[in-house]
Amino acid sequence: MKYDVVVVGAGPAGAIASKYAARAGARTLLIEEHASIGSPTQCTGLISKAALVECEIGEGSFILSKMKGAFVYAPGGEELTVRGKDTKAYVIDRKIFDRALVERSLDQGVDILLKTRFIDMNGGRISVIAEGEQREIHADIIIGADGIQSSVGRAAGIPRCKKFLSGIQFEAPYTAKDPEFVEIFTGNDIAPGFFAWAVPFGGIARIGLARSQDDIPAISYLERLLKHPVVASRYRGSLTEHVIGGIPLGPPVKTTKDNVMLVGDAAGQVKPTSGGGIYIGAVCAKLAGEIAAKASRKEARLGEYEKRWRNSIGRELATGMRIHKSLGKLRDNDLDEFIAYLNQPQIREIITEYGDMDHPSILFQKLINMKDKKRLIKLMGIAFKTLF
Repeated sequence: MKYDVVVVGAGPAGAIASKYAARAGARTLLIEEHASIGSPTQCTGLISKAALVECEIGEGSFILSKMKGAFVYAPGGEELTVRGKDTKAYVIDRKIFDRALVERSLDQGVDILLKTRFIDMNGGRISVIAEGEQREIHADIIIGADGIQSSVGRAAGIPRCKKFLSGIQFEAPYTAKDPEFVEIFTGNDIAPGFFAWAVPFGGIARIGLARSQDDIPAISYLERLLKHPVVASRYRGSLTEHVIGGIPLGPPVKTTKDNVMLVGDAAGQVKPTSGGGIYIGAVCAKLAGEIAAKASRKEARLGEYEKRWRNSIGRELATGMRIHKSLGKLRDNDLDEFIAYLNQPQIREIITEYGDMDHPSILFQKLINMKDKKRLIKLMGIAFKTLF
């Protein structure tokens, strides 16, 4: 088989990259190692309105619930209510969502192979295992959209991301305080370096956490989360099947090499402040598909992709990484003070006005520009001072 562009991985980034490659005139193949699109799911399934627009897909059957805000709980128990003026995010069924995106790529003429696992590559020759047999596919350009472990990236010799968070999540019956609000839990006992969550929909919730990797098993942190007073009062099920995954933070120095380009989680194109990757992945996937098609015709170099995606969202990712590192250094008593600072009426108004899931730097810029910012700078320390 010979293609202009082969995309490895049929998640959102892979589906969008293949669509844009085909739309730009490239004969495109999308391969996926699993038997069905969207499985297994290792995601909270919470995406912003902007992400839906960027994915070029309207509201559909994949939307399970709409979110207008969040309750954020400090380690000491103080509750911060972040309330949006309208719908800020959607809880989605990732299986249905991913399949809808792939269908749109097929509409553009993309070929697809399921149960096809990438093994290795040599120049323009890709080795895969399909139906138990090793086969070869020839491609001018290869796009690795194969997630955090990216076999394509390893085969190409592209460095890994700067940092990885370890996550765990499961679904269970849950009596939410408000079904239109996500619940966020902080504290180094349950989610050191990041946070835990309960995302409600239809009488149940996705309960989970992500944290800096250490020697303590993820399930131990989850058990601690379930004992949190708020979660314990609302959790109505037993701890049964759960999924474990990772979140890549900080793109490698390069995301292209020879005839290979990485996109989405494989390229670390993930928001360090929230761990979400669909919005940024979609932005970069469009560029990847378009430039891959041109490169297959010798009309562009892959370096154009590197330059354009970093010009588009590189600064936001770098700022988000500094925010992530700064917040990750806070002890529980510092987190208590930080959330108390955010809970001031005038600060809550700024959060309501400028809070943005996809561009958190806008909010932090507003906060750092306030006249009364000494307390904030004290809390964030020297690392925060380097943000702006």
